[in-house]
Amino acid sequence: MKIFQILVGQMSNFTYVIVDEASGKAVVIDPSWDLEKIFKIISDNKLKVEYIINTHTHFDHVLGNEKVVSKTRARIVQHTMSSQIHDLSVEDGQVLSVGRLRLRVIYTPGHSNDSISIIANEESIFTGDTLFVGNCGRVDLPGGDPAAMFDSLHNKLANLDDSLVVYPGHNYGAKKTSTLGDEKQSNSTLRPRSKEDFLRYITYDE
Repeated sequence: MKIFQILVGQMSNFTYVIVDEASGKAVVIDPSWDLEKIFKIISDNKLKVEYIINTHTHFDHVLGNEKVVSKTRARIVQHTMSSQIHDLSVEDGQVLSVGRLRLRVIYTPGHSNDSISIIANEESIFTGDTLFVGNCGRVDLPGGDPAAMFDSLHNKLANLDDSLVVYPGHNYGAKKTSTLGDEKQSNSTLRPRSKEDFLRYITYDE
């Protein structure tokens, strides 16, 4: 598995291209701006893009969907809660196979009601705007839910293997990637606390 992490646009977004090197098959996660960077990677590596996966459907994560589809004929994958146009709806625990890639869906709402994280080959996790390096996504936008964010962070992500490499949806931290183990140690939003304490913290009432 090879992962291209591409910094794009004026909102410090990350787009990802995940490649199964044995087959040349790939997926694109959250295309938005600077699509020429994606197309160069696809061309230079002679990739066959099977899926476009959106970690959620805020505009800065789906803006490039149509252009990537027109270039690659890939199918758009979103959570079943999404109301936007897509080809394949996925649910918690579902696995997509792309060559030797195994992409496991974790439903992680809180930032939006259709947020998912993707575990690739049980090695890496693409967390979208659920978990950043050093923080978590906002919960005050339409579809945001502080209680759901608590569940996603503390009852789902915190229970996953510490060795998973975290690839966030934005470059908002001190470094571009982390591990779940490091985030459990240093990220205040993953600090063990009661749900009530978390809700006070995340809504800035403390």
